Amino acid sequence: MNVTINGRTQHFRTVSFDSGTNSVRLIEQRLLPHEFKIVSIRNFRDTAKAIRDMVVRGAGAIGATAAYGLAQGIRAFRGGDLNAFSANVATVYQTLKEARPTAVDPVNAMNAVCAAMRAGESIEEKQSLALAAAEEFANEDVRHCEEIGRHGAGLIRNGARILTHCNAGWLAFVDVGTATAPLYAAQTAGKRFHVFCDETRPRSQGATLTAWELAQQGISHQIIADNAAGHLMQRGEMDMVIVGSDRVLGRTGEVTNKIGTYTKAVLAARHKIPFYVAIPLSTIDWNLKRGFDIPIEERSENEVLGAWGILERKKEKGKRKKERCYVRVANPASGARNPGFDVTPPELITGIITPAGILRPRDLWKQREVLKS
Repeated sequence: MNVTINGRTQHFRTVSFDSGTNSVRLIEQRLLPHEFKIVSIRNFRDTAKAIRDMVVRGAGAIGATAAYGLAQGIRAFRGGDLNAFSANVATVYQTLKEARPTAVDPVNAMNAVCAAMRAGESIEEKQSLALAAAEEFANEDVRHCEEIGRHGAGLIRNGARILTHCNAGWLAFVDVGTATAPLYAAQTAGKRFHVFCDETRPRSQGATLTAWELAQQGISHQIIADNAAGHLMQRGEMDMVIVGSDRVLGRTGEVTNKIGTYTKAVLAARHKIPFYVAIPLSTIDWNLKRGFDIPIEERSENEVLGAWGILERKKEKGKRKKERCYVRVANPASGARNPGFDVTPPELITGIITPAGILRPRDLWKQREVLKS
């Protein structure tokens, strides 16, 4: 994705790796849209913390970060004992797996790294293969998103009004994004359309991240309160919904995504508006048999009870400094529940946009041999 800051445009990936310093490099997404900053993470425990604390977030992005983090921990091992090396791999793997339990991309990404590493005979060979596999996962994530854009662009007609929820853009992946991929491809084809960005409380990824992306890309858009979508649908002001996902069950077609997605799917079905989910193949879980078995992350109640923002303070010589700060909004004596995700049943989903084409949710299992290859 191209980012323009102070008049200068440069291409960035959300996640990358510096092999010289054995560091995972991430866009610090908690600072956006007010500040664009790249941070270097020097060890796998801090990489897991960056995933957990949402320095980086989004299915493909945390998948690539976990893959790089696993390679990072593997490359940091010193010694020649294969048993000690294997124990180290297991520790790094488990630490990264536990960072965000709902998403399946990190597990699929790390499994790919482990599978590639088995071909190595020495520790040094395994370390080299681990990094190569992590790089391949990141590159494949980009290819998948580009294919999603190619398949999904045809769904967007001139003048379309499209609802998004949360951020499934390039910030949520290594590049391009999933829900945004058809938008960017349609824009390249010369189509004109308008995007409504759900603010996506409690962390407001739609208002802060998706809106920032679309502004960078020059796509017409407006931010709406989460509760405004039903009103706009009822008035005929929305034509389709495109969202991403953190885990799609291959057996059932059930979709796990940011909390509030299920609500939007119900509203879309009520108003006969097409509801699409865009995913790379790494987001498919072929093992779980029902949505109720998906681990739903319960996040801190503070996210619901307040909000983060940027405060400008005066410094010496008239200069101003921006500081990220938290403001309590809710009643001081009240607590909160904060599930991070919900599950949308397949009957509410018009189609799933994959790198292999647009499929009905229940056709994933029928096409599993093709999708797994």
